[in-house]
Amino acid sequence: MTTQPAPAPQPGPAAPSAPYDLLYSQTEEELRAAVRALLADRCAPAGVLARAETGRPHDPELWHTLAAGIGAAGLLVPEKLGGAGASHREAAVVLEELGRAVAPVPYLTSSVLATEILLAVACDNADAAALVAEAASGALVCVPALPLTLAPGAPLPAPVHDGGGGVLSGTVTSVADAVAADVLLVLADTGLYAVPADRAAPTPRVPLDLTRPLADVTLDGAAATRLADPATARAAVAGALLSGAGLLASEQLGLAEWCLTETVAYLRARHQFNRPVGSFQALKHRLARLWLDVASARAAARAAADALATGAPDTPLTVAVAQAYCSGVAVRAAEECVQLHGGIGMTWEHPAHLYLKRAKADSLALGTAGHHRGLVADFAELPAP
Repeated sequence: MTTQPAPAPQPGPAAPSAPYDLLYSQTEEELRAAVRALLADRCAPAGVLARAETGRPHDPELWHTLAAGIGAAGLLVPEKLGGAGASHREAAVVLEELGRAVAPVPYLTSSVLATEILLAVACDNADAAALVAEAASGALVCVPALPLTLAPGAPLPAPVHDGGGGVLSGTVTSVADAVAADVLLVLADTGLYAVPADRAAPTPRVPLDLTRPLADVTLDGAAATRLADPATARAAVAGALLSGAGLLASEQLGLAEWCLTETVAYLRARHQFNRPVGSFQALKHRLARLWLDVASARAAARAAADALATGAPDTPLTVAVAQAYCSGVAVRAAEECVQLHGGIGMTWEHPAHLYLKRAKADSLALGTAGHHRGLVADFAELPAP
């Protein structure tokens, strides 16, 4: 009797990826409570506006308490390098609260962008490891000398030239928080360099967002310490931009939540014709739609944070979706906040304009919504129109 060979096994369907965890853990809620309490005590809207009017919005004491006291600066840094060994989920919670308060602190630039760049090169460079440890402790502010508008997936500029031996010359425009930096991370044509801020010449610009100052950084024969070769440097910067864009969505979420909460409270308290303004059907519909948008933005921002934390294979797509969506929601929430507050919303004394300016500036930071929609189309292999 002739036996027939067994049929070759057919490949089954690919195992589905684990769903994103969009819920907040107890640890994240405790971190939120600590950061919110600090900002409520030390970062009231009137104080933020007063500092912004001076042209130097950064609050060093607030930053030291947030970075060193609470330990927020070292959330993304492993314990062996002096950090908390947390993840992007915890950093996202901090950024949500900073967005709710439009806090003038260099968290996004120093504790996210610069930290991610340094972590990517620290394993091969002792100077980078020392810098990331100091930044994690809150002892220094380290800022990447890159335009704030630089987006993930965009070509990386190298306007700075190494004249030999790490002597750098060139100008980088629109660097966020450069005036508060102790160390600048500079991407030059020969690699990544660390430059003490006192060797650079930042020229402040007039920003739309008064709580996140911009400056043009000029290097004229500045001696620098080399941290990485060109290929490693560019890969590190690209990874940092991806993380920064993903976590920026959480800042936009916090901003939108504040605008919604304050607008609802105002419309409940404000009366016309012996009725709360918020009871009018047209306004209820606008608020209901905004609530749905904010709820969707929360899902998108949390998915991006969880994807970054777990290293999910579709992280670039998830981040692009979050930025493409949360950017517009933050702007619309801030616009509604200004309009539905009526006359008082148009005044300088009311903080609504600070949120509108931060939302508008964030919509340009780390890539516009249009740029990220283009990335979504590329990742999803959608045909070009």
